[in-house]
Amino acid sequence: MSPIFDWFFAQYAEVPTHLIVLELIGVFFGFLSVWFSKQDNILVYPTGIISTAIFVYILAVYGLLGDMMINAYYFAMSIYGWYIWTRKVDATHYTPITKATKTENKQSIYIFIATLIFVFGVYEYFEKWNSWTAYVDTITTAIFFVGMWLMAKKKLENWIYWIIGDLISVPLYLYKGLVFTSFQYLLFTIIAIYGYRAWKKNLNIPETSLLN
Repeated sequence: MSPIFDWFFAQYAEVPTHLIVLELIGVFFGFLSVWFSKQDNILVYPTGIISTAIFVYILAVYGLLGDMMINAYYFAMSIYGWYIWTRKVDATHYTPITKATKTENKQSIYIFIATLIFVFGVYEYFEKWNSWTAYVDTITTAIFFVGMWLMAKKKLENWIYWIIGDLISVPLYLYKGLVFTSFQYLLFTIIAIYGYRAWKKNLNIPETSLLN
């Protein structure tokens, strides 16, 4: 076996089997969720709910509070987004993809800052400042909070936040030892780029179906 191959599986040497299986299932449904998001398909939400519920448990076990809160927030926002996406603007059309307004861009900044403060407070309270990853985790949490909020509102700019957050998360999760999750974020980055391009082509076009 190659050194890279040995290193890859060494990350899971002392990890309980059920956590490895759950991570793989969570990664699978997470991938499906991002893919459906790119397709502007309502199935982004049920698949996302399954994935985030699994990762809330896994990250709680690992003690990664910021990441855990991201997924708990995703879970809640998936329910909210599911509602927003299924709202009709008239008798036959659903909520279209649009660009964020100036007000929404300001709200994005507020959400980012508020999340930084909140996550910082959580890490401070639980005394989790034991690694440089905690500081990066705080930033990615804020980035993803904004991205999820914008996605739930069907705003094009959500993909910009996903791309930035995903790029940071690839080496971050690799360092943490969650190799499969790191690979997942690499795929997420690629899909997010295509997602941005696909959504941009469909700006302001009312939809008659949520299963594209």
